[in-house]
Amino acid sequence: MQTRHLARLTALALLLATPVLAQGMGHVQGQGHGPHRHGAGGMMMHDEMTMPGLRGLDATPEESAEMAVMFRNFPAIHRSVELLPDGIRTVTGSDDPEVMAALASHVAGMIARVEQGRDPQVFIQSPTLDIFFERGDRLVSDIEITEGGIVVTQTTDDPDLLAALHIHAAEVTAMADRGMAAVHEMMMLRGQ
Repeated sequence: MQTRHLARLTALALLLATPVLAQGMGHVQGQGHGPHRHGAGGMMMHDEMTMPGLRGLDATPEESAEMAVMFRNFPAIHRSVELLPDGIRTVTGSDDPEVMAALASHVAGMIARVEQGRDPQVFIQSPTLDIFFERGDRLVSDIEITEGGIVVTQTTDDPDLLAALHIHAAEVTAMADRGMAAVHEMMMLRGQ
């Protein structure tokens, strides 16, 4: 994988994310709507207060806290997607400094994980991501922070990975538009 601007983005994300993680953990414990049942047959418990679905087999508490900040504040996120013949170009941002810091840290962290082949296996994670961790070496990523947000351009010559890029871009946009409701819909469609 070839990544440009990652060191600059990671440094910025770490500077911005420190207060976010502390606040994000407070959000995890202090807000929400309580538990409810959903999924195939109503067998999975989901707790909007602690968001256990944001945990994973290889996800850190800090990564889960970043995702909680983003899901709780999804109306503050703006996003645009351009589908390219060989990839995607997305611009994602927020005027809320806490949300922007979580976004920057999450993007930098996930791109680094793909580069390392380290799937966090987050419980609510889309299976669309599997191919990213399997074939990350066939993905070229360029990330940059601008006044408009985090600009990510990802390209590939792998047709299966290209299809996954397009699908995942739509999934992330749905989450930015509708938050956890979009995740619930996607999980129900997959029979989870």
